[in-house]
Amino acid sequence: MDNLTHSLVGAIMGQAGLKRKTGLAMPALIIGANLPDVDAACFFWLEGTEHLGFRRGITHGPPALVILPLILAGILWYYDRWQTKRGKRPEGRLPVHFGWLYALSFLGALSHPLLDWLNVYGVRFWEPFAPTWSYGDTLFIIDVWIWALLIVSVWWGYAREKAGGNQRPIARGGITIMLAYIALNWTITFMTYQTKGVMAEPYPSEFIASPMPVLSLGRERIAQLEDGRWISDAWDGDDAGNGYRHTVAVQCAMPDLSEARHDNSQLDAFLFWSRAPFLTRGEGGSVTLHDARFYDPRARERFSLPLPDVECEELGGG
Repeated sequence: MDNLTHSLVGAIMGQAGLKRKTGLAMPALIIGANLPDVDAACFFWLEGTEHLGFRRGITHGPPALVILPLILAGILWYYDRWQTKRGKRPEGRLPVHFGWLYALSFLGALSHPLLDWLNVYGVRFWEPFAPTWSYGDTLFIIDVWIWALLIVSVWWGYAREKAGGNQRPIARGGITIMLAYIALNWTITFMTYQTKGVMAEPYPSEFIASPMPVLSLGRERIAQLEDGRWISDAWDGDDAGNGYRHTVAVQCAMPDLSEARHDNSQLDAFLFWSRAPFLTRGEGGSVTLHDARFYDPRARERFSLPLPDVECEELGGG
């Protein structure tokens, strides 16, 4: 999920009562909820699509979820001591307990890969022990309804607390509604997989139910047919009810790229990350590698990789 969502989840956990456990609890929860995204620093040393195979991996796995919260707790603990020595420690701050700082930093960090799992991009829970992608296919990566719910809940809770009231029921209610909303979307995804979108023949060999932005209860239905074509009911906006007959571009047969991966780090990273790879032929016969989850005809440079040394062998029936 996006970092605003992660931050709001950390904040609402604090508002639900955890911020009373120790001083600096809210920074521990909010920063902790964003800690695994330190892997975004890879953009400083990786090029092109190499980041696709790096992100949501090592910093989202068990060792990082133990070590990163420990570092954060140590920094916050030291910060409190530093302020005390300088005589600038706020009088209203609760006593700081390192154990609670670590526990809350860990809880915040743990929420991060669980939320990331909910969308089609996926996450590698067990890095570095097992480089296996897992996908929840439950929420779009930016869910405006969760934004609205958490922003209102956190703001309302702060307002009530400032007025001398109890903010915890508001935060706990917000968490309950959020979990119910996630459960509803998971059920919709589950039912879509069960029926494959009530798809007409030819039935797919692979199928992905991808949550849609804003219209969060809808699903983009992505399928691979027996001839290798990846098609989607969101690419051309055809709502005629003709099943999966919505395809674009000239798709090419997927050759064996296992040898090419050894000499091309970007290709290796893309194929490691990709869940639904396919090739298209563009102007001048150029071949480009895409992923059907993130294919956008209007912005093909995103999540794509040109393959100048590959020739396009057209798929039949396109």
